[in-house]
Amino acid sequence: QVQLVESGGGLVQAGGSLRLSCVASGRGFSNYAMGWFRQAPGKEREFVAAITWDGSFIAYGDSVTGRFTVSRDNAKNTVTLQMNSLKPEDTAVYYCAANPRARASDSPGAYAYWGQGTQVSVSS
Repeated sequence: QVQLVESGGGLVQAGGSLRLSCVASGRGFSNYAMGWFRQAPGKEREFVAAITWDGSFIAYGDSVTGRFTVSRDNAKNTVTLQMNSLKPEDTAVYYCAANPRARASDSPGAYAYWGQGTQVSVSS
């Protein structure tokens, strides 16, 4: 069992940056792939980024490629999402998730554990 807690969300102007963190408690974090997803009001949950347990493979959603960077520190049980050049369309609740099968999947169904989410709002 893994518990995930996100932080770092907030309100930022377009073009600005935010850094989201997700801290895991419980056993097995270093063996899990981790993903970031987001959900805006009235929209489906969208894949943002994923990273394998050792960071050897990273994937990004098309809408964030080149602007967002995912990383992890297994010693600190933390995964981070650095978000640059933010746009109003990035406004959403951002969730981190853990996949015990260690696949850096873009499908929400692959992830067994989810955090409560953190709100990111980007003003124009």
